[in-house]
Amino acid sequence: MNQKLLKLENLLRFHTVCRQLHSLGQRRALAQWRHGFSSAYPVWAAQLYVRPLQIDMLIGAALSQYRLLVTKKEERPRKSQLSSTKSKKEIEVWIGMTVEELARAMEKNTDFVYEALLNTAIDIDSLEADSYLDEVWIKEVIKKAGMKLKWSKLKKDKVRENKDAVRRPQADPALLTPRSPVVTIMGHVDHGKTTLLDKLRKTQVAAMEAGGITQHIGAFLVSLPSGEKITFLDTPGHAAFSTMRARGAQVTDIVILVVAADDGVMKQTIESIQHAKDAQVPIVLAINKCDKAEADPEKVKKELLAHDVVCEDYGGDVQAVHVSALTGDNLMALAEATIALAEMLELKADPTGPVEGTVIESFTDKGRGPVTTAIIQRGTLRKGSVLVAGKSWAKVRLIFDENGKTINEAYPSMPVGIIGWRDLPSAGDEILEVESEPRAREVIDWRKYEQEQEKNKEDFKVIEEKRKEHKEAHRKVREKYSSLHWKERSLKAYLERKEQKPLKPKEKIERDSNTLPVIIKGDVDGSVETLLNIMDTYDASHECELELVHFGVGDISENDVNLAETFDGVIYGFNVNASNVIQQSATKKGVKIKLHKIIYRLIEDLQEELSNRLPCIVEEYPIGEASILATFSVTEGKKKLPVAGCRVQKGQLEKQRKFKLIRNGHVIWKGLLTSLKHHKDDVSVIKTGMDCGLSLDEEKIEFKVGDQIVCYEEKQVLAKTSWDPGF
Repeated sequence: MNQKLLKLENLLRFHTVCRQLHSLGQRRALAQWRHGFSSAYPVWAAQLYVRPLQIDMLIGAALSQYRLLVTKKEERPRKSQLSSTKSKKEIEVWIGMTVEELARAMEKNTDFVYEALLNTAIDIDSLEADSYLDEVWIKEVIKKAGMKLKWSKLKKDKVRENKDAVRRPQADPALLTPRSPVVTIMGHVDHGKTTLLDKLRKTQVAAMEAGGITQHIGAFLVSLPSGEKITFLDTPGHAAFSTMRARGAQVTDIVILVVAADDGVMKQTIESIQHAKDAQVPIVLAINKCDKAEADPEKVKKELLAHDVVCEDYGGDVQAVHVSALTGDNLMALAEATIALAEMLELKADPTGPVEGTVIESFTDKGRGPVTTAIIQRGTLRKGSVLVAGKSWAKVRLIFDENGKTINEAYPSMPVGIIGWRDLPSAGDEILEVESEPRAREVIDWRKYEQEQEKNKEDFKVIEEKRKEHKEAHRKVREKYSSLHWKERSLKAYLERKEQKPLKPKEKIERDSNTLPVIIKGDVDGSVETLLNIMDTYDASHECELELVHFGVGDISENDVNLAETFDGVIYGFNVNASNVIQQSATKKGVKIKLHKIIYRLIEDLQEELSNRLPCIVEEYPIGEASILATFSVTEGKKKLPVAGCRVQKGQLEKQRKFKLIRNGHVIWKGLLTSLKHHKDDVSVIKTGMDCGLSLDEEKIEFKVGDQIVCYEEKQVLAKTSWDPGF
């Protein structure tokens, strides 16, 4: 408002000065005219001499006002230009920037970045918020935004304070109290581990497992008649469950190695010994099935010597107990040997302070949500405790023992079930108690941030490698075309583009049929982990690609069916269910759901599905064989055709079938016959022992006495995948 008033005042002053100049000019002209008629007025003349000075002053004032107005008008556009240059914002960017990071740096949303990259060579549909952008596209976006860019050598991350939860320092030995030993039973499949545990806890665990094979880690607290308590972990012995056995060895104090007296040391026996050695855990040897007539315990002990397991009978420190899990013989001796070893180890724990433990197994229960089986290693777990494990946290709502009975407290070495988890932690995760729910969220946020940082580093390495490959390929192309004229370069580039034809619909179908997308669902985290580990051994990608679309814990859901429909995949469920509604939906959408209770049946089914995706193999089935006894030629028109005189040795020759000529064990020709004659008659079939003459559809082939002619038919046979998971 003040500026407008000032402008108005300047204009008024300028107008006044102009009027004064005009009036003075008129008065001066009048004075000169009068001076021409009379020169006898000295006073008037003196005033005329004074007036030019006043005029100069007025003219100077007018010009100064005019200059002031003009300069102000000129300054306006200059100021706007200066303001426009100052408004160009400088954006700091770095190599390996994502779409979201670039938008954040520009203070825009991600849609702005997408719009800026429209009508460029980049594929907009493939871009996500976390997709990395090359230098050229970062420059393009900054340019279209009317901003300046400044390259920083490295991404400047804000140094975040480590908010992770960690184990407490070692407790004062005076505060430690004796605890029960945690014992893991390990050994080869079908050597009687679960039956042995059945007898100890007088339950039927194996009867509940499909096929009588343990497929989970079971944690049980067994009370002996003497009053001693032992926590047992029953690990699977099947080849597929190597990871579970390794996890069982990591949380245990003692390993009971079960070996069948009639079977001896097997593959999983050796693996179990290695797991115990890696975890530096002492071994107690249980030689099972000693009630059998063919049992040979001494043979087992000798075989174990080769794997550095030396029994006391041979001067070592490993206790060996001969037992029979079926009849219950010597089981108390095995328990006493375990307790004696535990006393030697002087196992103690601190029952006070925040809880520390390990997740043994995790699964989702329909009524109770995420549930974990855990071993408490330090502190006392109570209802209401706030726990963190991996990238999940819980406020404990319920604690129960292996029989499903609710308990109020859990002490060190106790196996318990915990309910109250927000998400499902992974088996093997460390459990730590924190002071509050906000602190638990803080820990989880930090762990997720750390994981994201690690992923970014790995992705950045991959990007750098790809960039180097791209630069090298570009350099080779430049070298290839550097010596050529521009017309020749254009022609070569055109021919190369022409060769790279897009796939036809049929070819696309063939390519897609050579990929098997799968969705894996399991009852517990350990089962899913095992299946994924087996899939990692897949080495037949050259035959058919095995693509893991999704995996998780729990029953088959509608989301799984939709994913399978989208990717044309197969859903595999292990120890889970699919409701009637889900099965009807899958049938309607043409999605296969395959449910299994035994793991190796699931793998066999997966192998069969992979085999079905392979193209059929053409196999040759011989119909008849003949040997060439003589060669001659016949004239047809102006051509001489070679003819072989043959005798059928086996089967029969059929003219309509395919034939091959074999010489010294090598096939030198395959094709059809142009003629087949018996004496002078054309025939279609020559049987065993009959002579014939025949000519081939290729005239350049020369016959030799002793060559073999084989008549065969081709049949298409289903191919079988070469993938062998190892069991």
